[in-house]
Amino acid sequence: MKLIKILLKIIKIITALAALASVVAFIGERIDEIKYKGTRFFRKPTGIYERFIKRPLDCFLSCGATIVLSPVLLYLIIVGAINMKGNPFFTQDRPGRIDPRTGKERVFKLIKFRSMTNEKDADGNLLPDDQRLKPYGKHLRASSLDELGELLNIIKGDMAIVGPRPQLVRDMVFMTPEQRKRHAVRQGLTGLAQCNGRNGLSWENKLQYDIDYIENGITFMGDAKIIFKTIQKVFIKEGITQDNMATAADYGDYLLSEGRVSESEYNQKQREAKEYVLN
Repeated sequence: MKLIKILLKIIKIITALAALASVVAFIGERIDEIKYKGTRFFRKPTGIYERFIKRPLDCFLSCGATIVLSPVLLYLIIVGAINMKGNPFFTQDRPGRIDPRTGKERVFKLIKFRSMTNEKDADGNLLPDDQRLKPYGKHLRASSLDELGELLNIIKGDMAIVGPRPQLVRDMVFMTPEQRKRHAVRQGLTGLAQCNGRNGLSWENKLQYDIDYIENGITFMGDAKIIFKTIQKVFIKEGITQDNMATAADYGDYLLSEGRVSESEYNQKQREAKEYVLN
């Protein structure tokens, strides 16, 4: 009986903290119209769920999950530090939701648990991905536990639970204006593309799913279905890698290999990506 009472108290505390965080998220949320880079693309959040419920609910669930999973997170921090011989976290610049004031994607630091070591060759260059991806890292990716660090991104407001997956800045610069409309909403921990093939999808299909998610209307039932489908995909470990590669090919590399951009265009876009992060 005492154990049950203690558990109930813990649940009440978790619920109270998560509820407080969701209220703060609701108060701080701005309902903005998105104007996309001077084009004729305008978008306002539609429906009660997207306008008033989605962000506070994301914050509530992420806070609760962070507290409930704190033993798992602590384990990953300790074991990760041992296996990675240092910092167990990996952060990377990713393009987020478009800032209505500037028409540009906001860049944020994506937080993940590190799955590849920082091993370098004799010249000080990082070894190829497949050599730095050890059994621990493969297990981390296969179980999707490396994504748990993104709970902090959701709480901060960088991301949502459901939305287009945040790609690299060097992927974004190769997207067409139509494809970049995926940044009209917060990027997600999971999305329509992830529950329909994950990294097994072609780049075109992946980006089209992101656009479809936005244009078909963002609803509670739609998000719930994506979450349940994603859980199913994680358990059966489907679409984790692309063509048995350690990591999926960048969009620019894919376009270059397909002959759809020239070498000079490719190099120019890579420079553009670096400048975008610096600015």
